[in-house]
Parts: sequence; structure tokens; C-alpha cells
Amino acid sequence: MCRSIKTLRPPYAEDVTEVDIRAAALQYVRKISGFHKPAAHNEAAFEQAVDEIEQATARLLASLEVRGSR
Repeated sequence: MCRSIKTLRPPYAEDVTEVDIRAAALQYVRKISGFHKPAAHNEAAFEQAVDEIEQATARLLASLEVRGSR
């Protein structure tokens, strides 16, 4: 599953949206948790993890300096 997460930085991706970042975060949490959809008693922890990874990913992408790209 994580192999299908696309690289979200230039030059591999130019117009990365919040939806793209959220989808990558969701795939990552699904992979490491082993849950496609968590049970109700795990749902809050699952969603919190997705939110935190989404935020960390957005910060990472915003701070990367890619040499040689436009």
C-alpha cells in the first residue's frame, strides 16, 4: 500500500493539493495500523494520526528546497 503513495515534491509533482496530502497520510496510517477502517473505539486515534501526519507532511513539503527545479 505505501508503495502506491506518490512523491509529492517537484519535479515529480507540481500542483500538490491538500487532498493529495490527506490521501498520502491516510494510506500511511492504514499501512502502519493494519486497519483499512478502524473500529469505533479506535477511530479517534486513527483520525488524529492522519491529521498529524497530514500536517507534518504539509510542513515538510513547504520547507523543502529542491535544487535544479525551476
